[in-house]
Amino acid sequence: MNIIAWLVLGLLAGAIAKAIYPGDQGGGILATIILGIVGAFIGGSLYTLLSTGSLALTSTGLSIPGLIVAVIGAMIAIFLWGLMTRRAA
Repeated sequence: MNIIAWLVLGLLAGAIAKAIYPGDQGGGILATIILGIVGAFIGGSLYTLLSTGSLALTSTGLSIPGLIVAVIGAMIAIFLWGLMTRRAA
């Protein structure tokens, strides 16, 4: 997938995940894009694990099902980030 598609998917998935997930996550547009891209990898890897039974680092494509998987992955990333920063504070 080219870089523009990564940025669009990251922005959409990160923004939707931040809107759905309760609480204030902070961060600007760059943090939202990175969150969405990380979410695409988390969601894609979990989807591959559940569908094939093998763990592989994969990502979702720029499509509606891919966006849904990326949003779920981004919400997992928000949750994990919250756990990490809560312990450090």
